[in-house]
Amino acid sequence: MRTFLYLLFVGVLISFSACRSDFNFAPSVGNLRFSKDTVYLDTVFKNIGSSTYTLKVYNNSNKDIKIPSIQLGKGVNSKYRILVDGMQGNNGRNFNNVELLAKDSLFIFIETTADVADANPTDFLYTDQIKFGEGTNFQTVELVTLIQDAYFIYPNRLNGVFDSIPAGYNIDNSISKVKGRDLTNNHPENGDEFNFKTDKPYVIYGYASVPDGKTLTIPVGAKVNFHKDSGIIVQENATLNIGTGIATADNQVIFEGDRLEPFYSDIPGQWFGIYLRQGSKNHIIKNLILKNAIVGLLVQQNLGAPMMVENTQIYDCSNVGIYAVNAKIEGNNLVINNAGQAALACTLGGNYNFKHCTFNNYWPSSKQVALVVNNYSEDNKNIQEPYNLTEATFSNCIIYGGNQVELVIQKNITKQFNYQFNNCLVKFFDNGTSIASNKLYDVIRNEENGNLKNKNPKFQNYNKNKLNIDDTSSAFELANPFYLISKDILGYDRNSLKPDIGAYANKPFSQ
Repeated sequence: MRTFLYLLFVGVLISFSACRSDFNFAPSVGNLRFSKDTVYLDTVFKNIGSSTYTLKVYNNSNKDIKIPSIQLGKGVNSKYRILVDGMQGNNGRNFNNVELLAKDSLFIFIETTADVADANPTDFLYTDQIKFGEGTNFQTVELVTLIQDAYFIYPNRLNGVFDSIPAGYNIDNSISKVKGRDLTNNHPENGDEFNFKTDKPYVIYGYASVPDGKTLTIPVGAKVNFHKDSGIIVQENATLNIGTGIATADNQVIFEGDRLEPFYSDIPGQWFGIYLRQGSKNHIIKNLILKNAIVGLLVQQNLGAPMMVENTQIYDCSNVGIYAVNAKIEGNNLVINNAGQAALACTLGGNYNFKHCTFNNYWPSSKQVALVVNNYSEDNKNIQEPYNLTEATFSNCIIYGGNQVELVIQKNITKQFNYQFNNCLVKFFDNGTSIASNKLYDVIRNEENGNLKNKNPKFQNYNKNKLNIDDTSSAFELANPFYLISKDILGYDRNSLKPDIGAYANKPFSQ
């Protein structure tokens, strides 16, 4: 008898649980609550997929419910796609009888890929809505995305094979290649690709190559966005000319990754960088803001006049801001902030002259530095190959960062090694370090030539790439007028008698 009652009890439980999915989910009556009334998907380029955005749907009632329908307002033609708690539904546009337990919630994941032609022609917004319910009893959440038109540069595809372009030499002296294509004078969609326009951004996939004998000119106001594993390569006898025209603080050349969401605004290493190959020549780079590359500028044995870098800002590179390899560079009002290895690396000798520059590196690493200067390369057997460093002059510059010493000087005595620091502010606590007795650093250690060590420049906010200073800075009025650049990086007049060290003249910080 006791066994019979136990079996009867188990049977009732099984029957009860078997009935729940059929009878215990009441239909939703419009009492859902949402984490957002409107989901704004950040700006995307035409026909380029967005990031994934999230909407949370809550059932605050005490009843398990069944939502008759979750669907996109434009149905199967919508340019949005959704997942409901991991389910794809009908092509990501329509879901039926979605169950939601009492006091529980579910996630909806939202993406879009749309063309400018799909958007409103007056404001380029593409909109839709997610509808919850059935008949006339709907709750809605709005979806809004700005679609941005662009010029696209990507490797030509022939029979499924991407074109490739030369990108230097392998160890065996053979030519290495990467995916990309040469720019052209008469592209069917972009027109003259050697003279960028400013009416809409450029988006580069792979590597855009400036071929032998050509000049790429990019005026102020141009915006160039780079996809992962992309960049610009300037070949032998070719030239790069950035920042032509009249620049203002709000009208410069912008180089950055192609992810436009705020989350990506300061993520390093999103694209490769700009590679000025050995034998390229006569480059002028000014009025440029370059962000989030692996190597911002890679300059290798450039010919002709020294490359001019003026009024330029380079931020958040995963390896090096400017990597100069036996190069010739003249830099004025240059700012480089945060890089995984060095803000500026002047390697394998060369010829360099920097005035009123700010090199800062607070990358979270014990090995990062703001500046490296050397005149040799070294193989894995510690055998050095020396080169002539005919000049490396730094005047009225800030060299600072998060480590004890933010300056590395490495000399091979068999070749020329001419370097000079004049009225620079340098982070240099060498006590207890391996360079504590290295005489190469005496010009900083002994504060010769007007140099200052271990004085705080008091940047406005280096974490947000604001390396401005005010009159409380240790760089205030301590630059040498002999090396004066009359205007600072923002176009403000410098005090000609008592200028400030660094790229910025002192101004009260804006909020």
